[in-house]
Amino acid sequence: MCVAGLVKRFGKREALGGVDLEVAPGEAFGLVGANGAGKTTLLKCMLDFCAFESGRIEIFGASSALARSRERLAYVPERFLPPHYLRGREFLELTLGLGGVSYREAAARTLLEELALEPEALDRPVRELSKGMTQKLGLAGGFLLERELTVLDEPMSGLDPASRVAVKGVMSRLHGEGRTLLFTSHVLADVDELCSAIAVLERGRLRFRGTPAQLCARHAEPNLERAFLRCIDEQ
Repeated sequence: MCVAGLVKRFGKREALGGVDLEVAPGEAFGLVGANGAGKTTLLKCMLDFCAFESGRIEIFGASSALARSRERLAYVPERFLPPHYLRGREFLELTLGLGGVSYREAAARTLLEELALEPEALDRPVRELSKGMTQKLGLAGGFLLERELTVLDEPMSGLDPASRVAVKGVMSRLHGEGRTLLFTSHVLADVDELCSAIAVLERGRLRFRGTPAQLCARHAEPNLERAFLRCIDEQ
């Protein structure tokens, strides 16, 4: 994925101010920044959910304006709200069907176990599931598509510590299998644990692109959280 000179405005407010960014195949890439930094806006521009004023985005060598650029990716939004009347299994069947993938019960149950989501969630209406269970159901749909690139906006949102560990385990496995992960997160400990590369956005500008260790070294800080704060404060 390549972003070049991306500018996005909402009225007079500039949400992204000439962002240049590349995500290489096989990277586990974390996009970090404070609230309002432009992380979700960048993803929405990338996925053609909103237009942008200038710049260029290419996914797998094709313009993000073309539907075929997104054929090899899966996306799970932060505010994930599946149809409340569907049962868990029906949601997964629908999601996979739309992606041209056949639903396999054994694979779904194996992944749900890996995500620490009770298999009973397959038979329950979504409206009966907790926020954390619903979040894991959405992640299961994205992971079962088995795309080359998986894009996740705040994948740990609403998850308790045990569930976060389970989700991180799946993400680590996918990265180990050579999949490309691109996700946003406010939890820098998770980013440090999972990511081979990160980018720091601050007020719509790219402030850093490199490894977590490089950001720590740049600011002579012992952990990513302190290095991140130094990075945005120096601006």
